[in-house]
Amino acid sequence: MKVLYIAEIVGKAGVYAFKQALKELRRRASWDFLIACADGATGSGGLGRNHAAYLAKLGANVLTTGDFCFYKKDLCDNFDKLPYVLRPYNLNQEAPGSGARVYKAGSGKVAVVSLLGQSGFSRLHGSSPHALLPALLARLRAQTPYVIVDFHAQASAEKKALFLAADGLCSAALGSHARVQTADETVLPGGTAIITDAGRTGAQESVGGCDAASRVREYLSGIPDWTRESWERPEAQGVLVDMGEDGRARSIERIRVPVSVDEKDKGGAPAD
Repeated sequence: MKVLYIAEIVGKAGVYAFKQALKELRRRASWDFLIACADGATGSGGLGRNHAAYLAKLGANVLTTGDFCFYKKDLCDNFDKLPYVLRPYNLNQEAPGSGARVYKAGSGKVAVVSLLGQSGFSRLHGSSPHALLPALLARLRAQTPYVIVDFHAQASAEKKALFLAADGLCSAALGSHARVQTADETVLPGGTAIITDAGRTGAQESVGGCDAASRVREYLSGIPDWTRESWERPEAQGVLVDMGEDGRARSIERIRVPVSVDEKDKGGAPAD
């Protein structure tokens, strides 16, 4: 089983880069299941329903989110109608949506889990992912050997601690949120593939996919502004994980696909 994970899609440039990169990726490799982190797809912060449907139409089997999961009301109101969109599992269970599901993948199944870290998030707080991890992963492994965890966390130490705790309990534990691809991909002794952060899909000459000048002004003024997106040097990033029949990862490969863009392309993504 091969799973392609596309790193956090940021803004319309990210949606465009995802669409364009898939054409190139299909020439390079094959996969059985595609997961995309879409926590910043709409306006660089959150995921709107239109973008969710569009990304699924392009080929994403599952869309994961993170601390921005409830930023777009049209998604919040429809979480339970969109089984391919996950919000973090370790949030209040009265919250809409689901944080872990098992999906069909060819003749097999893949389980996907979204978890939120506890360090550095001021607007959304999850319970300890460590406390629920063993029972949750055991339940999912009873249904399929292929279990993928998207850990949306800010602190690299928190990610590393969870990765080591998850070794042998899942096929892969992949870090998201930092929007900067790290170079520490590896397969742990227990057969779990990890990377501290898979990166971002969107503008690379930017601050986390956002217009650099607007982010500098935020630091000078103290007034948040995530609405100004960048289109400078768009690229799709992520990882490709290859797993054996026992669910243990055999390899993890970093993916980077630059895409070209001109002015007419900037209107190609759907409205928020």
